[in-house]
Amino acid sequence: MSMYSGLEVRVPFCDHRIVEYAYNMPWEIKSRLGDDSNREKGIVRAAVKDLLPEEIVFRKKSPYPKTHNPIYTEAVCNKMNKILADKNAPINAIINPKTVRSFIAEPGKLTAPWYGQLMRGPQVLAYLIQINSFLTQNNVNIQI
Repeated sequence: MSMYSGLEVRVPFCDHRIVEYAYNMPWEIKSRLGDDSNREKGIVRAAVKDLLPEEIVFRKKSPYPKTHNPIYTEAVCNKMNKILADKNAPINAIINPKTVRSFIAEPGKLTAPWYGQLMRGPQVLAYLIQINSFLTQNNVNIQI
């Protein structure tokens, strides 16, 4: 019945309305824990701090999927290098190749949170690869 109504009750954070709301929320609000501290998932932690044990509310985030493996980082760096070398790759029209190459050279260089993930550089590279795949598969021609 819930799926018929478009409501996700099995995994509530997958409900499109929550995702859309959270996606548009500024990081300063997402990371707010209720006091003056900033932390990933701060708004979620603040919402449940009276419902769950403290060791659960304040435990270190364990991201899924685990992308801290050096093999994963090497794979996305290699794939992005191939995309940068391809003159016909559509994403090259909308990115700054110098900046992307700096992320490839030093994946840990990116200091801004990437959706609160612990591994920032590899996720950004994977995201750019996915955008390029989407543009390629849908024959998007970007004119600048």
